Amino acid sequence: MSATFDRRLPRQSQPEIPAARITLKPKDDSRGLLDGAWWPRSRDLMRELPALMDVLDPLWGRVTRIAVNPTYWPAIPRQVPVHGHVVKVGWFTAELDPHKILLLSYSVGRWDLLVIPPETSPASAERLMAAASGDAGLPLTASALMAAAYEDEDAAASADALATGLPEPVVPGRPEPLIVGT
Repeated sequence: MSATFDRRLPRQSQPEIPAARITLKPKDDSRGLLDGAWWPRSRDLMRELPALMDVLDPLWGRVTRIAVNPTYWPAIPRQVPVHGHVVKVGWFTAELDPHKILLLSYSVGRWDLLVIPPETSPASAERLMAAASGDAGLPLTASALMAAAYEDEDAAASADALATGLPEPVVPGRPEPLIVGT
């Protein structure tokens, strides 16, 4: 007696990758230190880069290399497969702002995006995205924009605490306020 086995596995559907949350300056606007902002859903480059490249490749040409500062990325792969090509990944500590990602294309050029931390509230992320892709005000570095956003959130939290009589909330990743004279 003989048996025939079908060794093909059932086709597994790929989980749908959510679209990248990104804002960009208009192509003709070359002012400023940033070309826009990116708000990833996690700190996993292997998971986040394909969605980012889905948006950027048609607009800017194929991105071939990126550089990040490892301060906020727990794992940095050497390369990330992205829809039929590979994006090489480098990292720099002193040379690259920790809140920025640098993207390179051999055919088109270089772009710098503010990286908004995944845990940022939607309202704060919206303000940061508008600031990084807009032309209002002085051009700021990625870290300067993040510091300004933290100051705005701290001021709003202090005002809320005064109005309600409740203590200010502790925000993870931000130093606790220094209380003097208690």
